[in-house]
Amino acid sequence: MDFTIRAVRPEEYEELGEITARAYLDDGHLDFGEDDGYLHVLRDVARRAAEAEVLVAVDGDGTLLGGVAFTPGGREYADIAVEGEAEFRMLAVAHAARGRGAGEALVRACVARARALGSARLVLSTQSGMVRAHRIYQRLGFVRRPERDWKPVPELEPLLVLALEL
Repeated sequence: MDFTIRAVRPEEYEELGEITARAYLDDGHLDFGEDDGYLHVLRDVARRAAEAEVLVAVDGDGTLLGGVAFTPGGREYADIAVEGEAEFRMLAVAHAARGRGAGEALVRACVARARALGSARLVLSTQSGMVRAHRIYQRLGFVRRPERDWKPVPELEPLLVLALEL
């Protein structure tokens, strides 16, 4: 592993926001492209960092490779995690950094953080087309929880929920 996982720094907020936005846009995960209202949320790392733990993968040269937001359940930033669970959101790796294990390392850091907090499970929402991420989740033991699938807005396809029992 030629990178480190650590907390995001304020001077990295803008760059991580752009990495996250580009990952969602370029991979076709925003239904309305550049006009998608969620794009602003993806770019707003300052808000994420105020309401959740934001972890980043950084290589030896200090290059930001990607990031993820982690939160215990029952908090405002949790979309689906309830009390006793933990959740991660907005996992994104820069296109140039893919294939180096940064995404999996970020997920493993969330698993470790959830265990350290004594969470019963770690949950996440994902889109059906996020197949690269799905491979990571399967490798780490996450399983589908279709009874928890949900729609953030009625006109979009449901988000799929996966969970890892801790």
